[in-house]
Amino acid sequence: MSLQQFIEQLDELAQSARQSFMGAGDSEELESARVEYLGAKNGRLKTVQKQLGSIERDDKPLAGKKLNEVKQEIQSSFDEASERLVSGPARTERDLRIDATLPGPSQNIGRLHPITQTIDELRDIMGRLGFSPAEGPEIEDDWHNFKALNIPDIHPARDPLDNFYLATAKNTAPALGDNPLLMRTQTSTVQIRVMEKRQPPIRIISLGRVYRPDTADATHFPMFHQMEGLMVDRGVNLSDLKTVIKLFATSYLGDEVPVRVRPSFFPFTEPSVEADYYWNGKWVEFGGAGVVDPNVLAAVGYDPDEVSGFAFGLGVERLCMIRYQITDIRYLYTNDVRFLRQF
Repeated sequence: MSLQQFIEQLDELAQSARQSFMGAGDSEELESARVEYLGAKNGRLKTVQKQLGSIERDDKPLAGKKLNEVKQEIQSSFDEASERLVSGPARTERDLRIDATLPGPSQNIGRLHPITQTIDELRDIMGRLGFSPAEGPEIEDDWHNFKALNIPDIHPARDPLDNFYLATAKNTAPALGDNPLLMRTQTSTVQIRVMEKRQPPIRIISLGRVYRPDTADATHFPMFHQMEGLMVDRGVNLSDLKTVIKLFATSYLGDEVPVRVRPSFFPFTEPSVEADYYWNGKWVEFGGAGVVDPNVLAAVGYDPDEVSGFAFGLGVERLCMIRYQITDIRYLYTNDVRFLRQF
């Protein structure tokens, strides 16, 4: 899709949304129109946003900017229509049955969990950068969790004490055969499954739960969330990775937050780096990344001489805790409504 076609779609969508919002006769009609245009899963704006990945790389910054402007415009149209229904003469008899000035019991209104709020924001940021969401199973096999990611049989990450291996139907003990099952330890498994089914170019993110038998403390939990990003195409290199990490970090944390990358090692990337941001007077690690190892590309049937790529993995809880100044990861999983009501 061309940039011009994308912009025309957005302009038509903004005009159509405003007409629908302003034509709503009561709060029910307005809410129905809001879901149609701004729904998180199947809204018309979300449908147009998914087409961002088909736009030429050089045009994506302008397309993303236009998408954000139209999103704000549609939201403003909804807010204006909502205010009109509340204060104007168009209120219906049903709306007038409730007198908000009368005393009554306080109402407990539900809200999204802070982890869910963080995931939604991360998905939105990466969507503006042209990355489409992808999903994979939480119960994985050895091939997708280790072998295809260039993790050798003798690597300590395979230790049964560091993984949740699963018993088979015939055995009560974990079956460590040729291709045992386990709870996935990383969302990198999704990139393998996507590359097995699709040819480049690929630009995806995966947000989901991962599992490791860590002892729960202020910074560790046996179940947590990761965001995995993958881009594969001709000529992709480390500078592309650094640009995406910088754009992501400044979008989530603010323009003034310094970001750095430093050398590291992961079996599935070469070279490998750790990404840090400077927060409250110190450098804080927020994920590992690197150029996809040629062995990983070969494992899914790609020609490493023809295509290259980068991958990165970020901890969702860590980003959530920084944003909301949460000091203990266990607070996120105690299901204490007194804590959750703060968000």
